[in-house]
Amino acid sequence: MAAPPAPSRLRALAARALPYAPALAASGALGALCIRAIVAQAGRPALPLDDAFIHMQYARRLAEGGFFSFVAGDGYSSGATSLLWPVLLAPFHALGLRDLSLVYAVWALGLVFHAALAVETARLARPLAGPAAAAGAGAMCAGFAAFAWFAWSGMETVAFAWILTRTARLAATLCEPAPPEPATDSAASAQPPSASAQPPSASAQPPSASAQPHTASAQPHTASAQPHTASIARSLALCGFVAPLLRPEGALASLLAALALALSASRAVPPAPLPAPLPSAPPRSRGVEALRRSAGRLIALAPLLGPLVVPALNQLLAGHPTSSTTSVKWLIGNPNYDGPTLRSALLDNVRLLVTDVIDGGQWTAVFLPEGSAAVIALGAVALAVAAHRRGRPAHAAIVGALALGALLPCTYLSFLWNRVRYVWPFAPAWIVMAACLARELGDAAQRLRPSLHYVTPLLAGAFAGALASRLPWAINDLANSARAIDRQQVWLGRWAAQHLPEDATIGVNDTGALAYFSGRRTFDVVGLTTEGEARYWVAGAGSRFEHYEKLPPERRPTHFIVYPHWMACAPVLGRELVDATVEDQAILGGTTMIAYEARWDLLGSGALPVRSVPGERILDELDVSDLESEAAHAYALDPLADQRNMAIALAAPESSAPGELDPARPALADGGRYHRTADRFVAHLAAPPAEARLVLRVASDDGAELAVSVAGEAIGSVDVPRGPWVERALPLPAARLSTPAPIAIALRRGAGFHAFHYWIAGR
Repeated sequence: MAAPPAPSRLRALAARALPYAPALAASGALGALCIRAIVAQAGRPALPLDDAFIHMQYARRLAEGGFFSFVAGDGYSSGATSLLWPVLLAPFHALGLRDLSLVYAVWALGLVFHAALAVETARLARPLAGPAAAAGAGAMCAGFAAFAWFAWSGMETVAFAWILTRTARLAATLCEPAPPEPATDSAASAQPPSASAQPPSASAQPPSASAQPHTASAQPHTASAQPHTASIARSLALCGFVAPLLRPEGALASLLAALALALSASRAVPPAPLPAPLPSAPPRSRGVEALRRSAGRLIALAPLLGPLVVPALNQLLAGHPTSSTTSVKWLIGNPNYDGPTLRSALLDNVRLLVTDVIDGGQWTAVFLPEGSAAVIALGAVALAVAAHRRGRPAHAAIVGALALGALLPCTYLSFLWNRVRYVWPFAPAWIVMAACLARELGDAAQRLRPSLHYVTPLLAGAFAGALASRLPWAINDLANSARAIDRQQVWLGRWAAQHLPEDATIGVNDTGALAYFSGRRTFDVVGLTTEGEARYWVAGAGSRFEHYEKLPPERRPTHFIVYPHWMACAPVLGRELVDATVEDQAILGGTTMIAYEARWDLLGSGALPVRSVPGERILDELDVSDLESEAAHAYALDPLADQRNMAIALAAPESSAPGELDPARPALADGGRYHRTADRFVAHLAAPPAEARLVLRVASDDGAELAVSVAGEAIGSVDVPRGPWVERALPLPAARLSTPAPIAIALRRGAGFHAFHYWIAGR
């Protein structure tokens, strides 16, 4: 009998797309509500996060031929938190979607990934929870307010959640291929319960046990499944490779994919029957099988290459493997955290995640019902039960690993930024757990009374309804946040385009919309998109001021558009030009953002003591807050020193040091470290001096007495009066300065002191 004709490619494509139709319809309806709310409040297309415009700016530069340079004229920037998201947007810009019209492309991508995520979540849940609960998981995903908020936020959050979930589903499928379909889930679960501890359905048996009676018929199935398995392996390898290009946390997906591919390659799979070789042809089965296994091992390495792409690009094009975002936001490696402080910060973040974030507390009430943590915890138990009953341990382990991925953002300085956007990509695992809980509770109810077959879909629907109940609140917050960004960052960006010179350089702390709409060069004081600045932002405002003193004039901003309290560097902020104040919002970094002229006249004003002795010179100096000077003098810092690192401008300090007063410096600016109890550093002099003295520029809120020692020898003390800074001097034993000399300043009386500068002057 002739074989049936193969389906056309169009039909095959339609068959693959059909499961997405309901999800696309639901996402389209939800997207229409979100977009209508945004346009109603903002009056035009708008986005609720400034970071979304960072992606759009990178996309524009890609379309213009600049490979991940943030502004024209600058080189490569390691600040892109997502490598692929701007790549997806760049073709739309190249096709003519400019200015706010590019937002429509962002929204379209959000719709597609929102629908695809619902489908993948349902597919991941089905082997563990059955079709009814899996459909509920898809509904939970579609109605989850956080996914709705971020699908139309312009961010990569939902796309990243999709690729994480797809990777998990493919990895689980490869580790535990689906057995031949038994009776339907409802029919199987409708069997009457027995008094013994028998599984309630045939589908609850492990695949190995259920497959044994059908060994004879399984051979053709195994042979025909090999191409399908190879296709899954290729898709899994691609997903594992791509995931870290969407977000760095995608390395978790890379690891899951590599483990699943390695496990699949190591399994002893009987080769497909080969025709008998001709007498003149050598046997080929061993060679073919060896090549097949080698290919399987090689493909297992592909996902592990994904996490190396961004570090390799950074090293090649920026000279360092870490991204600037990592330098700013990652706790691990932050120089302000030692071991105990780091552990405390990590534990505090984990505690906040468990007790507030996933429980619908103050940080996530807009997205999650209160008490959600209890459902997730019970769902974790149900996940283990479902894995045992249905013989799906690998599925459960992978879902559990995905759920635990929410701990990764706990290693950030804060994971609460931007509506907790770093946590939500791992939420599909919680939804699968909730589906397992609905299934296990439904099965338990059915064992008590067989007619209660509706409990599983009822519970899954209740969970979906509870999540969807937050949608009106979330949509209103989305629209309100978009309005706030439009009235502040977007408005100031357009103002800069009209009022600032074309060659202006704008210092910014929110860099997205200001760069995208102004068309001006930006200088990111946070360091996310301007190479080399992250180190100084992390250190604190005093270190940034000291760093600006060393910047070539052509690199310094001509203007600033910043939140003054974020900038915290008043000595460089000149005349105010305009401000944008937005009330009734909760997304902005501040109510008022101000445009300033930059002022640089105070740079270097604090470099010397206010009094000098004729013929005397500076033999060595420690410029406190200057990172390079501190490192050269082995200046000892306490944990969390960044929080006490200030830049101030005051009248010239009163000085008890000998010498003549410099009248040309009525006001000084300097960086300093506050609330010190001891200072230790090592002085370096080119040659032993004939005489020397130590000049200290210090201050105290309540008055202090400081004891000074050189190489362990006490040389005296100075009184620091309450109030503004002062300069005090002590003679130093010249003999002690013939080699690198450790100098210590210890608090003898008072609550603390502020240190700005130390000089060794002499002849």
